[in-house]
Amino acid sequence: MTFQILALVMTAACIGLGARFLFFGRGLLTEWGLESTTGALILLRRMSLMYLGLALVFFIARTAGPSDIRSAMCLIMGGIAVLLAGLGLYEFLARRASAGIFRSAIAEAVLGAAFVWVWWTG
Repeated sequence: MTFQILALVMTAACIGLGARFLFFGRGLLTEWGLESTTGALILLRRMSLMYLGLALVFFIARTAGPSDIRSAMCLIMGGIAVLLAGLGLYEFLARRASAGIFRSAIAEAVLGAAFVWVWWTG
């Protein structure tokens, strides 16, 4: 049951991120204190499709029972989320991003912890 809830939360989060990156990339870059260049917007639009693809993966996998594949998925996604949070903090400390990146980093850290917790509890 816990994995089902997390999978649905991740489905919604990935759809939200994918849509934001696809349609509102300029605002996101401004929030992070970054210049809104054509190249950055292209990368955000391409990344949006990866988030939308992840949303589909989580939606399809939401009813998966405990298995090695589900455990691997939780550990990999938890690791990716924690690394993204660390990268956001690193970019802020290197003065390449503004404090606006903290909202993303906190959300990534919480999601990373949730995935590790689901893996730990089985």
